Amino acid sequence: MTEFTYDHVHLRSPDPDATAAYYERMFGAEIIKSVMSNGLPRTDIKIGGVMFFIAQVPADAPLSQKPEGSYVGLDHMGLRVRDIDRVCEELKAKGAEFTVEPKTIRPGVRIAFVRGPQNVLIELLDRDVA
Repeated sequence: MTEFTYDHVHLRSPDPDATAAYYERMFGAEIIKSVMSNGLPRTDIKIGGVMFFIAQVPADAPLSQKPEGSYVGLDHMGLRVRDIDRVCEELKAKGAEFTVEPKTIRPGVRIAFVRGPQNVLIELLDRDVA
């Protein structure tokens, strides 16, 4: 069988630089300027070794709607952390909007969710809770 390996996630934003700056400020993302295959500029970020491409869309492009409890397509991205409660306090101090406060979902595992630019949900996941 063919072996598949991870390459990237592609985000779309009316302001890729502002979106990248959010991920840099909140999560320490590395910002990388790039060019798409069509020659247009693109802003990329790297978080924890994971690449995210951020392409520009018109300012009036519709935002994907996520009705409560019902999702189709990509729901969220997950970032693994240690000491989730400390991490969440740091993010709150930076102005992060939490949609789910830190909570234990099963023994040893706590999660929280942050709403990022363009309504992208970011799960924080701590699998090492004592």
